[in-house]
Amino acid sequence: MTEADLIIIGAGPAGLTAAQYGARANLSVVVLEQLAPGGQALLIDVLENYPGIAPEKTGFEFAQDLCNQAESFGAKFLMEEVKTLDKEADTFTVSLASGQKLSSPAVIVATGATHRHLDIPGEKEFSGRGVSYCATCDGPFFKDKKIFVAGGGDSACVEAQYLSRLTNEVIMVHRREKFRAQKALADRVLQNPNIKVRFNTTIKEIKGSQEMGGKLSSVVLAETCPELDAKPASPLTEESADAVFIFVGSVPQTSFFADSLKIELDKTGYIIADSGMASSVPGLFAAGDVRVSPFRQVVTAAGDGAIAAHYASAYIDKLKGQTY
Repeated sequence: MTEADLIIIGAGPAGLTAAQYGARANLSVVVLEQLAPGGQALLIDVLENYPGIAPEKTGFEFAQDLCNQAESFGAKFLMEEVKTLDKEADTFTVSLASGQKLSSPAVIVATGATHRHLDIPGEKEFSGRGVSYCATCDGPFFKDKKIFVAGGGDSACVEAQYLSRLTNEVIMVHRREKFRAQKALADRVLQNPNIKVRFNTTIKEIKGSQEMGGKLSSVVLAETCPELDAKPASPLTEESADAVFIFVGSVPQTSFFADSLKIELDKTGYIIADSGMASSVPGLFAAGDVRVSPFRQVVTAAGDGAIAAHYASAYIDKLKGQTY
């Protein structure tokens, strides 16, 4: 079994920042990531609102910088899937899909969240054939096409802006009567001539050819009635479409330890952590999109990571009987 002072699960901005601060605190740090360092930051087309990043850079470039910084201070990276996280006495054990096990006295969970689905007919069937959750990944396939965007938060507005550079037919639908996004982002969308916004509207079904290689061809829409909690208030209408991009929130990635550690979560599954990023399980810290937070941005994730590493280091020192 491989031992470390600090194991960080997830290599998005929160995990990468925690790795840098943990390594700089002279801890032996192992970062586990099943895909590639950067997390959802890799999907950012242009990062323009991170303090000090001017001129802007791509999310990929930013993620590479964070990863290189962490490695330069001594953090080690393993591209592995975490299967389980357990704790006995003061030691955590992480079991990987490869069969390898690692142990440490402290763990920072920075696994983020995955895209929430609409759960409507046709969404699963046409995923990868017109349905997407990443504009920068799949948008170029639909240049000059008719694109629907579902959602009304920050991500939906940012992705709609990106898509509007590829086509002049972006139709954004949101079930409420106004956006949830930051005002600056919402205003850009409303002022963009390539984006048509339909409030109080939902997508009820996605249709297309079910034959091999068949693609999405239309969406079924319904107007909503806000006072009836967004329930259909008018007949369904069908409209042609080439693609549907879905940005309606996220689901925290906590399934690999939520049962084994009996950690305190909120009603939507996010980790409840204090101001030092400590969870209800001693030695387990949470940072970034996986924890309860009123605001989720790259900059707040990085701040979480720095704080989590600081308090994880103090926790480890306390276990060792060291005080400063």
